Amino acid sequence: MRQLAPHLDELTRRTFLSQAAKTLLGVGALPLVSTIARAKPGATDVSTTGSAQRVIYLYMGGGMSHLDTFDPKPGEETQGPVDALDTNVPGIRVSAYFPRMAKQMDKVAVINSLSSTQGAHAQGRYFMHTSYTLRGTIQHPDLGAYSSLLLPKGNEMLPANVKIGGNSSGLGGGFLESEYAALPIGDPAAGLQHSQLPARITDDLFLRRLQHVRRMNARFARKFNTKAVRAYSGMYDEAVKLMHSEDLKAFDIAQESATTRAAYGQDKFGQGCLLARRLVEHEVRFVEVDYGGWDTHTDNFVRVSEKSQVLDQALAALLQDLADRGLLRSTLVVLATEFGRTPDIVEDRNGRNHYPKAFTCLLAGGGIRGGQAYGKTDEQGREVIDDQVSVPDFNATIAHALGLPLDHEVISPSKRPFKVAADGAPVTSLFA
Repeated sequence: MRQLAPHLDELTRRTFLSQAAKTLLGVGALPLVSTIARAKPGATDVSTTGSAQRVIYLYMGGGMSHLDTFDPKPGEETQGPVDALDTNVPGIRVSAYFPRMAKQMDKVAVINSLSSTQGAHAQGRYFMHTSYTLRGTIQHPDLGAYSSLLLPKGNEMLPANVKIGGNSSGLGGGFLESEYAALPIGDPAAGLQHSQLPARITDDLFLRRLQHVRRMNARFARKFNTKAVRAYSGMYDEAVKLMHSEDLKAFDIAQESATTRAAYGQDKFGQGCLLARRLVEHEVRFVEVDYGGWDTHTDNFVRVSEKSQVLDQALAALLQDLADRGLLRSTLVVLATEFGRTPDIVEDRNGRNHYPKAFTCLLAGGGIRGGQAYGKTDEQGREVIDDQVSVPDFNATIAHALGLPLDHEVISPSKRPFKVAADGAPVTSLFA
């Protein structure tokens, strides 16, 4: 134990909470070789002043083509074989892959003038989530972690920050304590697994086991009284509280009708969007749903058609469902990706390569004025020619919607100050 303690490091929430409930049901001792949370960097609760009380952040991992989705250029050589559709907003068109979203654009602000400085996947994903460039000396928090740190919990019994699906490993709490990183949910249909006691474990037996392991951990904590070790005890208490909460039903999409589940699409992304809606209904502050596979260097038009069909159904269903339930005004829905794809089509592969110079993201709800297109690319989708939006600007806009303090500095363990969206400025004209 003496030899292991100096090597305690940060246990990410992804690692801990994906196993903690399962461990608690058998009640395991504090795992000494695990890594544990760093110190809390002087967090301050801030009352939200934005219109958005919650965020559903849909991340299209791999680089979603702007030309083949929400910035079509009909008649141009760069458009390829994809037609454009008129929408329910005059002057706004979407690609033919989005017939359902064509009927929902009155709820959406299309930002066609995003531009990034990062053209590789890991760097682009990191920049989009944190507003800072990837470096080896520090890991920055993402927006979900900042919202968890700086805003009060909406529901004290549930985590404030949840990630559903796959490709955001390595992003999360950064240098913040593990409690601010996202609770990971791999399969939305499975919900929060290992959250109930097995039939063979009675409440009394569980309590006795829990008391025993707490005594064991207390001895260790007294001997190695660090913030890292104390943080682990807090996560144990959070997991136990969650196990006994009636709000666990928020994670169970089986409680939805067959009609509702079918409306979102019978796939992991669609069901993840449905789970996200259930979580924001229960006042979870920030929910990210990941949908990867947009890296279309080959067979771009076949693959984008397949990906878009899933996205079109799920996103349209989510926006309509939130609107019908009176939740869209207070829930910001974000559709984001790390960069676009090249206007030029690689002929021998029929693909599009990485293109950070110009791409499209969407915002809806949460105080955003729907039915607008902001910014513009040139006639072939190559250059931003009007109202360029940087990645930090985009994140500052999300933070502004939530009421996060853009000038508030959070001090890292290395004593360096960082802000929610770096030096980004929100695009305030997007708001109603």
